[in-house]
Amino acid sequence: MNKVKSLLGGVALSVALATSALAAGVEINASSTGLALQGYDPVAYFTEGEPTKGNWKITTLHNDAMYRFASEENKAAFEANPEAYLPEYGGYCAFGAAMGFKFDGDPNIWKIVDNKLYLNISPDIQQRWEGDIPGLIEKASANWEDIADKDPASLQQ
Repeated sequence: MNKVKSLLGGVALSVALATSALAAGVEINASSTGLALQGYDPVAYFTEGEPTKGNWKITTLHNDAMYRFASEENKAAFEANPEAYLPEYGGYCAFGAAMGFKFDGDPNIWKIVDNKLYLNISPDIQQRWEGDIPGLIEKASANWEDIADKDPASLQQ
């Protein structure tokens, strides 16, 4: 019985943390449960050079979003310096941010530029983004100041 109570207590904590992620704002692209990067390990892009699913048992909360990691080492690296591993524009599509929108970034469509992780929504959009990466990063960064705290749907009106 104590194991069940402990498990339920952990589930309740997870739900509370996820709910706080939803209330915190929209600058981070997280699921309705508060899970960032669709459960992919943000550190693995830099260390493994490919998207790697995180383990649901190895997590940390950062800026009200839950991140998963493939290893305890990756979790420790993230906790020591999260800004080094977080995707730009909160994990939203880099090309979309350059256009003034917030579209879901696909963790499988990514690129590291100048030690920063960028996601895009689809392969064809990423191809367009790769046509002028420096210019589009500049536009996206300028736009991000205005759109970071806005709901994605409100930007499409």
